[in-house]
Amino acid sequence: MSGDIADRYADWIVSNGRLVVVLVFLLTAVVAAGAAIGDPGDGGIGQFETDSEENGALKEIESTYGTDDAVVAQLVVRDEGGDALTRDSLLEGLRLQQDVREDEELNATLEEQGFVGLENVIGTAAVFEDRAAEADGPPDTSEPTLEEQLTALESRSDEEVEALLADALDPERDAGRQGQSAGSEEADPYEFLPTDYEPGATDADARITLLFQVDDGGPDEEPRAAYDAQVEIAEQVDERFEDAFLFGEGVTDDASSNAVGDSFVIITPVALVLVLGVLAFTYRDVVDILLALVGIGVVMAWLAGVQGWLEIPFSQLLIAVPFLLIGLSIDYALHVVMRYREARAGVIEGGETSERPASGTAAGGAVGSRAGMTVGLAGVSLALGAATVSTGVGFLSNVVSPLGAVRDFAVLSASGILATFVAFAVLVPALKVEVDELLESRFGRNRAKRPFGSKTGLSNRVLSRVAAVPRRASLAVVLVALLLAGAGAYGATGIDTEFNQADFLPEDAPDWAKSLPEPLAPDTYTISDDAAYLGENFAERGEGSQSQILIRGDVTDPDALAAMAEAGSGVSEDDAIVLRPDGEAAIEGPSTVIREVSDDNETVAAALEERDTDGDDLPDEDVAGFYDVLFDVAPDRAGEVLYRADGVENATGTADGGADSYSSARLLVSVQGDAPAQSIADDSRDIAAMVDDAPSVSAVATGGPVITAVVQDALLETLVEAFVITLAVILVFLTAFYWIRHRSLSLGAVTLAPVVAALAWLLGTMALLDLPFNSETAVITTLAIGLGVDYSIHVGERFVAERNERKSLEDALTATITGTGGALLGSAATTAAGFGVLALALAPSLQRFGLVTGLSIVFAFVACLTVLPCLLALRERLLGRAP
Repeated sequence: MSGDIADRYADWIVSNGRLVVVLVFLLTAVVAAGAAIGDPGDGGIGQFETDSEENGALKEIESTYGTDDAVVAQLVVRDEGGDALTRDSLLEGLRLQQDVREDEELNATLEEQGFVGLENVIGTAAVFEDRAAEADGPPDTSEPTLEEQLTALESRSDEEVEALLADALDPERDAGRQGQSAGSEEADPYEFLPTDYEPGATDADARITLLFQVDDGGPDEEPRAAYDAQVEIAEQVDERFEDAFLFGEGVTDDASSNAVGDSFVIITPVALVLVLGVLAFTYRDVVDILLALVGIGVVMAWLAGVQGWLEIPFSQLLIAVPFLLIGLSIDYALHVVMRYREARAGVIEGGETSERPASGTAAGGAVGSRAGMTVGLAGVSLALGAATVSTGVGFLSNVVSPLGAVRDFAVLSASGILATFVAFAVLVPALKVEVDELLESRFGRNRAKRPFGSKTGLSNRVLSRVAAVPRRASLAVVLVALLLAGAGAYGATGIDTEFNQADFLPEDAPDWAKSLPEPLAPDTYTISDDAAYLGENFAERGEGSQSQILIRGDVTDPDALAAMAEAGSGVSEDDAIVLRPDGEAAIEGPSTVIREVSDDNETVAAALEERDTDGDDLPDEDVAGFYDVLFDVAPDRAGEVLYRADGVENATGTADGGADSYSSARLLVSVQGDAPAQSIADDSRDIAAMVDDAPSVSAVATGGPVITAVVQDALLETLVEAFVITLAVILVFLTAFYWIRHRSLSLGAVTLAPVVAALAWLLGTMALLDLPFNSETAVITTLAIGLGVDYSIHVGERFVAERNERKSLEDALTATITGTGGALLGSAATTAAGFGVLALALAPSLQRFGLVTGLSIVFAFVACLTVLPCLLALRERLLGRAP
């Protein structure tokens, strides 16, 4: 019955070829219109949403404490083995700031404070020193202008500047400044020095200056003007300093974008030559190559259109979808064309009996194009349909995910797989018949081409030898495959699952790439090294540089306050938490604010002395009353770490709050910017656990890096669950498919087994190559399932058909492997060469994508052409149908 359906389907497609072509192109135009009409947006790398305790805590912080809307970039000036705190170096820093301020476009992107660095601290100290010397009465205490700082510093000698440094960096003076923000009026100079700086020294091999910019991008938009300004300022930094760099989101975005562009400038010609070369070797026909490209174009148009109509935002996960579809497209095209060629050559039966007169007859008496396509498409359409349903339904099983990005990935993948079937099981067969008939009838071109691997040649000899393996060593091959799969599964248990945003930064090109001619030669990229240096030597600022601890409950309890003060006592150099030069964890909270403000304000100091009974510089009684005094004197600083929910704005309020009004507190934890998100989350949770020991409060670790870790863990867990669901769904479908078609309950499991083996091999190889299994690479491994199932179904279907027609198992295996194996070889070689070349990219994410994709294709091909035939041979022997 299924054969009758396939015959009728193929006959209708061929008989109505022109109508089919017109209808498919019209439908494609409608679907593709979504790309212009819809607005998919951009989800960014790793930007997903999930419900979690950490996410709820962050939203509470944003609603109660508010957020800093400033864009922060970091200027690092280095002098390895020398001194970055010299008079000349500090002056160059101030002159750079002056140049930026004098540029109207750049200045418009800066906040009022603009640049804040050690050069400003020393310049301000020099101005105050001059004012004190010149004043007859009380000196002017207003904030000095940039011009005043520059003039005052230029008038001093090297020795005088060093004296200013010694005074500013005096450890005794620093005691009262721990925890101060770099954006405050009296910034802590230690914040601008490396973490290995020796307190009191007047020299250092590097310093950092912070650049605060206006975030005018809106809630869901990037601050494009600020980012563009960062790129221009970075160029000025390179011109002014011998060894310095500006690091910020705008600079990293620009470097990543340029690196991707440079990568594709190098890779595209190579990939194009490889893909077209393999297609030319496989097809040996320009027309068939062009038809395949037309089909791929239709699939890509559907993909863009569906994404537009459904307004699916672009995200990291969706990178894999076009590659999956191109791989499937090449595979589908090769199977359709090669089976058509086999039918026209009389290799498969039915061509002679289905021959149509006149227009269906080719030159030389070969089977005509219409009859050949009818027989060829009938023989392969059910396999294509089964592959489409199994892979489509398998990917669609991801719609159960709680993560929206994964659901989008599922819908878009399934839609693209359907588009692949429409393009290559509907459009291309009809279009090929019309084109071949036109070339034969009008131009006398013989379109009866030889199928790949069917005649004596290297590919035929290789495939014939592969076909001998199931007959001679089927059990041994299966056992080896199982051992390798077991080893791969074991290796996968120790695979790295951490997600590190720094892994997406481009790396500098190798020497061979830089030696290419000018149009192809890439730029020099130091952004990855800059990020590593910044993370290792400084407490970073900006996105991803802080985690937060939200403390709920009775935050006026003295024991709770003491627990917050001791929360960072267990932090070591091996942790992802930044250490200050004095060895203390860089954590800002109520205790640091209390000590800072009390050192500078007599009212707060007196209030603290009344309530501090054990001499630890923290109130031990009437804590709520002390918080009221703190808010009266320093509402901005107090409001950063305490929330007073009494209806008075905590930034400006002066009314007494009372114990019940203080509902929460928070700790701001500086973290290593280049550390994995999971490491930051674990260390932040350890700090929260120390606060949680106080019975009156509860603490939750949150903040950007922690949320990233939570989302990545949830995403990875979802993808792993999706693997299991996908395999289960495909197994059920294949079992039902083969039962209906061949009355066999075992063929489904046998067909799926090589796919599982290939997946295990892939995971084991990733462990050996130290490739992480995170949300990025996990989704790429779905290619092993998608292509593996497709390959496996084609081999299984061809074997059953050949086994019914051939007298011996050996003949059936040989016909299957040399026939379908030829198409699979062309498909695997094309896709592996085309996408494996991405391993040459400058962007690490593209490198991993190319390597894992290439491995998944190779393993799927090897498993389906070696393990599956051996399993089929063993099955035949167990059923007593072969010796």
